[in-house]
Amino acid sequence: MSTKKNSRKQKSNDPKMNERLEEDDRTALAGISNSPPHRKAYSYSQQLRTNTGTHHKRQHQLRKHSLDENRILSHNPKNNVYVCGTPNSSSDDEFYPYSTITATGGGVAVGSVSDHHVDYLHLSQRIGGMAVGDGGCDDDDFEKFPQQPMPEFMGSGGGVGIFRVPNRAPVNPSRPTCLELRPHPLRETQVGKFLRTIVSTETQLWAGQESGVRVWNYSDSYKPGTGVGGRAPRGDEDAAPFYESTSASPTICLIVDEGSKFVWSGHKDGKIRSWKMDQNLSDDNGFKEGLSWQAHKGPVLSMEISSYGDIWSGSEGGSIRVWPWEAVEKSMSLSLEERHMASLLVERSVIDLKSQVTINGVCNISSSDVKCLLSDNARAKVWAVGSLSFSLWDARTRDLLKVFNVDGQSQNENRSDVPSSSSMTSSSSSTSSATQDLPVEDEMNVKFVSKSKKEKSQGFLQRSRNAIMGAADAVRRVATKGAGAFAEDGKRTEAIVLAGDGMIWTGSSNGLLVQWDGNGNRLQEFTHHPCGVLCFCSYGSRVWVGYVSGMVQLLDLEGNLIAGWVAHNGPVIKLVVGNGSVFSLATHGGIRGWNISSPAPIDNILRSELSDREIMYTRLESVKILVGTWNVGQGRASHDALMSWLGSAVSDVGIVVIGLQEVEMGAGFLAMSAAKETVGLEGSAIGQWWQDHIGKALDEGSTFERVGSRQLAGLMTAIWVRNTLRTHVGDLDVAAVACGLGRAIGNKGGVGLRLRVYDRIMCFVNCHLAAHLEAVNRRNADFDHIYRTMTFTRSSNMLNNAAGMLRYLYLLCSLVFSTYLFWLLYSCGFPWILSIAAGVSSAAQMLRGPNASTVNPDEGKPDLAEADMVVFCGDFNYRLFGISYDEARDFVSQRSFDWLREKDQLRAEMKAGKAFQGMREALIRFPPTYKFERGKPGLGGYDSGEKKRIPAWCDRILYRDNRANPAEECSLECPVVASILQYEARMDVTESDHKPVRCKFNVDIAHVDRSLRREELGKILQSNDNIRSNLEALRFVPETSINTNKIKLKNQDTFNLKITNKSGEDMVFFHIICEGQATINEDSVASEYHPRGSLGFPRWLEVTPAAGMIDPDQVAEITIHHEEFHTVEEFVDGVPQSWWSEDTRDKEVILLVNVRGSCSTETKTHRVNVRHCLSGNPALVDQKLSVSKKHGGSSSSSSHQKSTLTYH
Repeated sequence: MSTKKNSRKQKSNDPKMNERLEEDDRTALAGISNSPPHRKAYSYSQQLRTNTGTHHKRQHQLRKHSLDENRILSHNPKNNVYVCGTPNSSSDDEFYPYSTITATGGGVAVGSVSDHHVDYLHLSQRIGGMAVGDGGCDDDDFEKFPQQPMPEFMGSGGGVGIFRVPNRAPVNPSRPTCLELRPHPLRETQVGKFLRTIVSTETQLWAGQESGVRVWNYSDSYKPGTGVGGRAPRGDEDAAPFYESTSASPTICLIVDEGSKFVWSGHKDGKIRSWKMDQNLSDDNGFKEGLSWQAHKGPVLSMEISSYGDIWSGSEGGSIRVWPWEAVEKSMSLSLEERHMASLLVERSVIDLKSQVTINGVCNISSSDVKCLLSDNARAKVWAVGSLSFSLWDARTRDLLKVFNVDGQSQNENRSDVPSSSSMTSSSSSTSSATQDLPVEDEMNVKFVSKSKKEKSQGFLQRSRNAIMGAADAVRRVATKGAGAFAEDGKRTEAIVLAGDGMIWTGSSNGLLVQWDGNGNRLQEFTHHPCGVLCFCSYGSRVWVGYVSGMVQLLDLEGNLIAGWVAHNGPVIKLVVGNGSVFSLATHGGIRGWNISSPAPIDNILRSELSDREIMYTRLESVKILVGTWNVGQGRASHDALMSWLGSAVSDVGIVVIGLQEVEMGAGFLAMSAAKETVGLEGSAIGQWWQDHIGKALDEGSTFERVGSRQLAGLMTAIWVRNTLRTHVGDLDVAAVACGLGRAIGNKGGVGLRLRVYDRIMCFVNCHLAAHLEAVNRRNADFDHIYRTMTFTRSSNMLNNAAGMLRYLYLLCSLVFSTYLFWLLYSCGFPWILSIAAGVSSAAQMLRGPNASTVNPDEGKPDLAEADMVVFCGDFNYRLFGISYDEARDFVSQRSFDWLREKDQLRAEMKAGKAFQGMREALIRFPPTYKFERGKPGLGGYDSGEKKRIPAWCDRILYRDNRANPAEECSLECPVVASILQYEARMDVTESDHKPVRCKFNVDIAHVDRSLRREELGKILQSNDNIRSNLEALRFVPETSINTNKIKLKNQDTFNLKITNKSGEDMVFFHIICEGQATINEDSVASEYHPRGSLGFPRWLEVTPAAGMIDPDQVAEITIHHEEFHTVEEFVDGVPQSWWSEDTRDKEVILLVNVRGSCSTETKTHRVNVRHCLSGNPALVDQKLSVSKKHGGSSSSSSHQKSTLTYH
């Protein structure tokens, strides 16, 4: 052995060999000893270990010029991974699972793999004399034996910071336990039926979807789903039982009408449809709509029912229309045969508010889309919300009261579409500053150009530079001026709600929360989360806020933060209260119910109880994943090559992920790719060619389905899933990070795919890192940049708002200029790489501007850190150091890969914790995959040209799963545990200067049967005494009283109703509604009571305030006032007439005063009879009380009933 070492040493000192090394390799090798370090007398490739720790050595024949593939069976320990002890450790034993360190005391020692090993000596004898490592086991022989997990090497630094594995548990410990009414469905299953909104009635939860509506009965909330193959459509196998309507246009908004027992829906086709509550539903056919009519030409974006029962609807262009309740009620009374007439009756009754406030062609309200409508039931007003302005309307008279912007300024005082002089001055000042501080172009290009060329072209280049930078300045001036015009865009209003104390809250796209009084006066603002607000709901003393980040926060009425948690892994687009819970809808369609009192002690009890039943709902799956990487060197592969690389290994594989590098690398292509990325375009014809031909090798269509792909310049990654597994795989997201020149060009960088497999998140990243032997730190920096900044998304945040669009246009213009500069320099003789550098530098300077600051992309942990499994593959470009070309070839020919691994830069950096922290790689047992001459097989294929690049393992595949330590087994606490069954290079493929590499993983996945877990949650709620007592306590309603239950009014009379809170500790929240109105005939007999829409008031009655809060031991005074009304045609007993000119009969209504505590799940109701006397007969009110009893009313002052009040 020593003779061989001396021989190698002599070769390395040969000056001719050094001349053949490339310059950068010689620099890095300088000062490094060429002789191997002192090593043990036996090599790793010769070392074997039995389960007793005894070493068995055998000599094998050296093969100097044979690169035939060799199958090396590994041991099969329970945890076959090496864990680095310390970053600075250099012990050989730390690197090898076959070391002599053994476990003591029944445990696993650091640096060891397990105390259980396979007896390889006997195993090789059973194979029939084939010695392990001799290359005598071909593919057919190997397939006869089960594949065993390979030993692995694990990098340091994986247990801290962003490299810590994510925490997992049977029940999420960071948020309250919730009811998963509809678990997160895979996105691919929801095409054409995404849920857009939800509302709650007393007994049902309704959802608007792209194909109509669906409904859940609360009585079925904890029932199991139908499972795969059941009646539920794909994606809803685990959802609680539900019912769907017949197909309809996409639903955009929903409102509940408790008075008529209808749910009204607004649709994309401009129609409003009605759906009957609590009807008998069946699984056979979808339930049908009731009354419908064409409300708008465009989509119905928002709907609301006012305090007087009218339906208000908003659409595009600021259109607001009112549909009087009288016409709607008349239309609903018609038969099915008269449906067309009913629709016409409603359509003709429309009151177009925008046309009413348009005078001489000038409209007093904003023309932006009416995205929200809110009925202020406390004051009988309606808020119409545009992006940057509000209009306030009287719900009774439909008169416009006020128009104001998001800052509370009246439109007349400061029209938002007219720029102020100060803003113009500021814009001019900013432009001047930008002009003075124009960035100076980096002169690094000049040093690479010969003096004579520089002298010839400097004048022309200087003129071109001045023209380009002048144009850049013009673009910047436009951007600066535009930024002032769109300064308020971050304050765009997204949601509005009426709080329990009668205040109005709005939420903005920048996370700003604003509190208003009922007259549109801005009171105060808060910011508790940097992401945009999408929805609100209010109940009692709490305001719930849903954010685009998936966060839900609870605030008190003063704006103080009570609690917050991540409710969904997607934006929360709707919050509603119902059945003692707050239900949240995420953009992906998942629905969760949170206890109305959360966070509360009941959450801890539920979490503990549900965790104890983990075994009841845990399911284990096993999936094999094949990951392949290949630097194709701008070439194309034959079908045989693809079959050798992929086709021969997919017989038992469920998922195939491939990563290609250098698919296409021309200068023009790189520049065009960078430009396309800015507009959200990617891919190329050659990339598509590779996908198609790989698909053919995988039998795409009949066996595998292509799920998705992502290309960044020459980097491309794609994924295929076996058809039988497709039901459990989806939610594909993509990402790309450029690491090339200026972090802008995709010649180096990474592309990623993220998807769910059995509800576990897996990420696959294809990388091409910095080249050259000495660029170790650059490679480390590239990995760190990719890991920290890779963000998986379906759409660019750049296009989310108008300011973003302006930035986007600015960037596009900058790229045009930089591309022009590239062409200009390249045409003048510059090397293409320097030309691109100049273009990118110019674009970067233009974009950064003089006062640019670094933007931190890491709001929280990176996306990759949150995944259950991360796989990195690609051309990492880490080389072998301290070794010559001839030495490397000699070791390769002898298959002495153990010593070569000691010279591997990647392994050294991982051991030091400088790159790929905490990631694992199977021990390499294949020859270096770089660099080869195309078309030449065997050792003769290694680079033999002038440079003679040292062979290296540039092409690698690494991974990280959920294990924080090697001893963990697959469970809900550690849901993804992977092992490597195969890690090899296909040395027979010669189409590129790199060899393709493939790695087969066996992945054990523990996941939750969410249907069974929901069922177990229901059992716990019914059986646990502590939980039942907590739920019983939530029914408590503080004691209240009213000063009368009989009120008589004449024309213009006013009566003060007093509500007293008798509790000395608890606040009380009240809401007054109208159960119905009856007409008193001449014989003092009341007709049947008819409720108006949403239990609204008749137009002759004003109740102020109709909702609010009463502090402990305080009294609220409610004004009950009669007001004449002459402007609207009414329907009385089916006869249209002018209400007060012809109808002189007395009227009587029953007011319901609903009161509850801060988090009460029930209400206490006081009934108040209000009589309006028009006739001359002063009949006593109490003579008519029997009317109330006859129709279910009561003369008692109060009664208890289950809450029917739902804010939405």
